[in-house]
Formats: sequence, structure tokens, C-alpha cells
Amino acid sequence: MNISRGVQKKIFSKETVTSLIVIFFIFILDRVTKIAIINHQSSNQSIFVNDYLNFELIWNTGVAFGLFSQNVNTYYYLISLLIFAVIIFIVYLITKVEFQEKILFSLILGGATGNLYDRLTYLAVPDFIDFHINDFHWFTFNIADIFITLGIILILTKDLISKKK
Repeated sequence: MNISRGVQKKIFSKETVTSLIVIFFIFILDRVTKIAIINHQSSNQSIFVNDYLNFELIWNTGVAFGLFSQNVNTYYYLISLLIFAVIIFIVYLITKVEFQEKILFSLILGGATGNLYDRLTYLAVPDFIDFHINDFHWFTFNIADIFITLGIILILTKDLISKKK
């Protein structure tokens, strides 16, 4: 009985609930923005925000920032399986790390589940944020990509700072 209570306390701890809230918030924010852009761009019109930012729907069959999207048949299912494996690994890491790292991994997990959902639902990920300076355009990305990138940058920064100490 005591082992069962210990497991229940760990599963329903404030840290776990906070991580789940972060993951859920990112997933929902990602879904809402993607649905909005898909609905708006069914007329094939981009949204001009300013001289440096447009919202224009691009269907990405590759991985982050459109990498490996050349041959859908060859890479698509392999990439999807790899993403699923990474998600499982991140879930495992969340169970093993301290609270601060749980939140950082939750940022990545929230974005990764959003993009995996799209891959399974649409067989592509809707990317729509287009930063550019004149004719130079950065890779088109979405809200999930922002949180994945932010989580990775923060984890690397945390590790670099802790190694210096």
C-alpha cells in the first residue's frame, strides 16, 4: 500500500500538474493558431503584418523549419516515428529531472505533441510565421516550433551556466 501511495503522490504532485498545464497550454495555443491560419488561408491570401512579418500558410512534410521535406514518401513515416520516439524519451526525462528542468522539457513536449498531432491529422505540419528582411526569408515556422526552440535554448543555457559553476 505504501508503494502505491508514493506513486500516486509523485503522479499527482504539484510539479507534475504544473508540467501538464504547460504542455496542455502550449498544445492548445498551437492548435488555435493553426486552425485560425488554416481557416483564413483557405482563400490563399497571406496576412501582411509589417515589413518584416507575414502569416502565410506552408504545409511542411519534413521536420523543423522544413528540413528533410524533399521526398515525402521516403522520409515521412520514418520522421514521424522518430518524433514519436523523442516524445516518449522526453516524457521519461520529465519523470527523472528536477522541477525547473521539468518545465523546460514541458515546453519542448508541448510543441512536439502539437506538431505530431498535425503530422498524424494532416500528414503535414502547418507553418505560417514568415520573418523576412527585404527578399531574405527565414524558415517559416509555427507556435509549436517557437516553444520547442525556446525549451532547447533554455536547457542548453542552463547546462552551460551550471557547468561554469
